[in-house]
Amino acid sequence: MHESCGGRVAVYEHVVDGFGTVRILPLDAKADAEVVHGWVSEPRAEFWGMHGLTKEQVREVYEGLEAFDTHHAYLAVHDGEPVGLLQTYEPEADRVGECYEVEPGDIGVHVLLAPAGDGGGRPGWSSSVLAAFTSYVLVGLDRRRVVVDPDERNERAIARFARQGFEGGPVVVLPEIDLPDVYLPEKRARLAFLRREAVFGQ
Repeated sequence: MHESCGGRVAVYEHVVDGFGTVRILPLDAKADAEVVHGWVSEPRAEFWGMHGLTKEQVREVYEGLEAFDTHHAYLAVHDGEPVGLLQTYEPEADRVGECYEVEPGDIGVHVLLAPAGDGGGRPGWSSSVLAAFTSYVLVGLDRRRVVVDPDERNERAIARFARQGFEGGPVVVLPEIDLPDVYLPEKRARLAFLRREAVFGQ
């Protein structure tokens, strides 16, 4: 078991044929700060919005998130190794809720996948982790629809969600948020949606 994951109980487990079990754990801001800082500091994570932050600042961001009932962060683990970061939020409690018509049962997610390991990319790896994330929010949390809001310039993420079955939505402008504890610049995002029945037929 990876040292940042010890002792935590998974909130959800998802088995992917040919890949194995993905366990979803509550993020521990202190214990996981180093691994998350490594991910968000990479050039490929430029759209995550945490470039230039120190490990302590990353820890503080996620400690602050723990104070919200509407926003949650999770670490996905496969064979004891962290493979992705999942953040969930209630759209009506987020700026994205100002930009589309929120339906009952909606849940918003932000996804950051771990970089490829020493062996390079592994076919099916990204889709397997994303499948675990969508299964957790649609089945584990009993939601009807997932909404994502990648930056419209993030073509890789948009294509990845499309391959996962998300339906493309409009480009919207998420308003700037400037509060004492939170600053988010204005963002042009391309919304995409995934309904539960499209994945599980119910």
